[in-house]
Amino acid sequence: MPLNLKPLNRRLFKQPQADWYHASPIRASADSVELEYLGTAGFVIRHPERTIVLDPYLSRPALWPTLTQPLIPNTALIQRIIPYADDVLIGHAHYDHILDAPDLCHQTGARLIGSRATVMVGRAAGLPESQLLETTGREDIPSGTWTLRGLPSIHGKAVFGRIPLSGDITTPPAWPPRFYQLKHGLVLNWLVDTGGLKIMHIDSADFLEEELAGQRADVICLCAIGRKYRPNYVKDVVRLLQPKWIVPCHWDTMITALENTPDLLPDVDLLGFVEEIKQAGCEPVLMPILGKVHFPHQCEQHSEA
Repeated sequence: MPLNLKPLNRRLFKQPQADWYHASPIRASADSVELEYLGTAGFVIRHPERTIVLDPYLSRPALWPTLTQPLIPNTALIQRIIPYADDVLIGHAHYDHILDAPDLCHQTGARLIGSRATVMVGRAAGLPESQLLETTGREDIPSGTWTLRGLPSIHGKAVFGRIPLSGDITTPPAWPPRFYQLKHGLVLNWLVDTGGLKIMHIDSADFLEEELAGQRADVICLCAIGRKYRPNYVKDVVRLLQPKWIVPCHWDTMITALENTPDLLPDVDLLGFVEEIKQAGCEPVLMPILGKVHFPHQCEQHSEA
């Protein structure tokens, strides 16, 4: 008989409540930019011009299989949730950020863009070189009429004061991989510039201030874990990037099925994070997993930045 851990999980982990989530900043329109939250640090940015995917991790095996078995992407689920993509951007190569990316690129023909570690994972999964683009950051990468730029960053010390699974991937790992074979490699904060709206993706619990200095973003997808591990995390992000909206991410345990009610990471005070965003002068946009919100394609505050 399979071991039922649900009652134990309910005692160990809190869950977000439906009334915590926020309404979309604007109503959907023919020219609005849609942002869908995939859980963990994953997002889809959709517009009639482009579809950009960040850190997709939909397969989400339970804890025991994650720790003990090779990680196999759920191909059917990936295809159902993300049927189309132009480019897939990876912030770092931990399994909960990259596992489903090669499968998504196989299905859609999208480019897989990221660090050397990201490209090595793509090669391990059998992606052709024509769909792999390596970057060391600080370069503008055309994506249709949009521009993508990865800014070098660092991973937070999120596990007992240490960086988990640190190091690089310099040769293609086994595929399917075990979780511990996917080191983070170069960490990148992605800036997606649609030509009118700028979206910054910070997928880890730390960042390099000197890399964000001088940049501007209208929307920031911000790792909620960082609030505990970096002093003045929210205040510094707002001071440097001057966003209007902040979308919390990376607040769930990653081990609940995608369409089940998620559990909160024990170290994440999600309501406290939302309140701190408000106190910093920004509008929080907390979304449920698979929730969708819309932003104006033309945002005046940084239109000439």
